[in-house]
Amino acid sequence: MLVVMKHNASEEQIGGVVGTIRDMGYDARPIPGGQRTAVGLIGNDGRVDAARLQGLEGVLEVIPVTHAYKQVSREWREEDTRVVLGNGTVVGGAEIVVMAGPCAVEGEREIIEIAQRVRERGATVLRGGAYKPRTSPYAFQGLGKDGLAYLAKARQETGLAVVTEALDPDGADLVAEYADIIQIGARNMQNYALLKRAGRTGKPVLLKRGMSATIEEFLLAAEYVLAEGNDDVILCERGVRSFDTHTRNLLDLAAIPVVQSLSHLPIIADPSHGTGLRSKVTPMGRAAVAAGAHGLLVEVHQDPPRAKSDGAQSLYPEQFAELMEQIGMIARAIGRELTPPLSVAGSAS
Repeated sequence: MLVVMKHNASEEQIGGVVGTIRDMGYDARPIPGGQRTAVGLIGNDGRVDAARLQGLEGVLEVIPVTHAYKQVSREWREEDTRVVLGNGTVVGGAEIVVMAGPCAVEGEREIIEIAQRVRERGATVLRGGAYKPRTSPYAFQGLGKDGLAYLAKARQETGLAVVTEALDPDGADLVAEYADIIQIGARNMQNYALLKRAGRTGKPVLLKRGMSATIEEFLLAAEYVLAEGNDDVILCERGVRSFDTHTRNLLDLAAIPVVQSLSHLPIIADPSHGTGLRSKVTPMGRAAVAAGAHGLLVEVHQDPPRAKSDGAQSLYPEQFAELMEQIGMIARAIGRELTPPLSVAGSAS
């Protein structure tokens, strides 16, 4: 539920609404806007007496939030959320952000080399898994804490922000020490303990859609993070399971405009996991930008046939350069631009 204040409502009147909501046994969150302030009521169990709020001084109207997710919805916040990273990259604005790098961190030299190459082509965020949740227990599971240290070193060398995955609540705290963005993978989209812990770290969270998740389930997962007081959530459409075997997953590009109509959170696309095939990554990356995605998450490797994880869907650096050129043209055609390349390498905060 949202309590919309009059444009000339005083701080005292806003405080009165907040106090009344708390007296009713719920939490309250003021949401300043360009013209007026709204107060969000958190924890509505359906027994809220709206008339009690409507009669308070300074209140314009009381709007029930109809979706199960509240803070994620555009009814809660009309303006788009912009997630600002330590190196100045903004996810959720008019510019298209590209996050690129290998599926898994394989060594210090390797991750620094690929970081330099994707940075030269315009990426501003480095992706790479230090912890890898693999379907087979015998597959490469990642370098763990050493991998995190190598990612931090690559950030220091290149100025790229770092996004990497956390697999469990304790791991979220460790990832937060090294990364700029904590990634929650598709398999963990409904790991509620992990979502809560990631929300409490205060770091931006990249939340991937589950392999069989509906859009409402996807947004409700994001709600767990926002409910912890962390508004910096980036959604990621990475494909859902389908009956067809020609691609790894079905990249649901319709989810991009649907989510944007329902939520203020930025949404990017992962054409690498969405297709599982190198030859399909560039076309679907182009399509995602045309569909309005705020960015792309792309796997790039120096030598994909030798990659320890997901080599079949990783682009060669030369192919990544072509992708960047093509999506730049598409972005300009729809009145947008790619995030400007980093001008000077340096440490991110």
